[in-house]
Amino acid sequence: MTEHQPGKRQFLKNAGFGASVLSVELLLPGISEAAIINTAVPYEVNGRAFEGQLVFDESVQSKRPLLFMQPDWKGIDEDTLATARLLAGKEYIVLMADMFGLGYGRKKKTMQELGANMSSVHKDRAFTVACSSKALQSMLEAVKKLEVADTSKIWAAGYCAGGGYLLEHARSGADFKGLVVFHVTNPNPVVPGTNNQFKGRVLVVHGSKDPVTPVPLIDTLSEELTQAKVDWQVMMFGGAPHSFTDPTNKAFSEALTRKSYLLMRDFFSEKV
Repeated sequence: MTEHQPGKRQFLKNAGFGASVLSVELLLPGISEAAIINTAVPYEVNGRAFEGQLVFDESVQSKRPLLFMQPDWKGIDEDTLATARLLAGKEYIVLMADMFGLGYGRKKKTMQELGANMSSVHKDRAFTVACSSKALQSMLEAVKKLEVADTSKIWAAGYCAGGGYLLEHARSGADFKGLVVFHVTNPNPVVPGTNNQFKGRVLVVHGSKDPVTPVPLIDTLSEELTQAKVDWQVMMFGGAPHSFTDPTNKAFSEALTRKSYLLMRDFFSEKV
């Protein structure tokens, strides 16, 4: 079973994402959790009901870019929403995708059930692309009502299984300025020979001892991106296992999570 452990996230308030300076202690100055809200966005795929979430700080009046987020195999639950709030900070509006159906995140699931549900989505590329695309489209329509949304700048981030879904969406030609995947599960195309239509830059943050996605699979992804002439980079943490940014996992590492989020923050702010 998964378990929400908010205490393990406390350090991220000082090592988060939305700031204009690199000092770890100053990355989230004066952030107010009370000001960060999430709003449900319903959509349908093949007659099934799904519900994404817009996550943003309503106290900020300046325009902000968008960050499309694919959470891990837990779907949208208390833990992954906490991650979305951290990513949003005061600088982004997070568009959080639901790939598993309305209410999925509120259900208790065994590891076997989590794995089976993740695989059922992954093996159906047509559904993966359709659901991720519909999530993005629906939330873009909803976010237009927010005068502070800069819809000309859309970034993306994916965790574990969500990283694999995000890569498949990007291969289909999604217009992301850039995307980051953390300890991605299933990084390679589920359909061999899939035409790569990446439009943005790619950052892969991974562990060299990841038993779920061994390094050779990341090497294959790197070669795919090279052949497609994508601007890509891989940060490989020596000795790191799978799920090192997930506070609900025994492999969680505070140090690697801090480094990962700083890498993502700099990647999105780079002028290229």
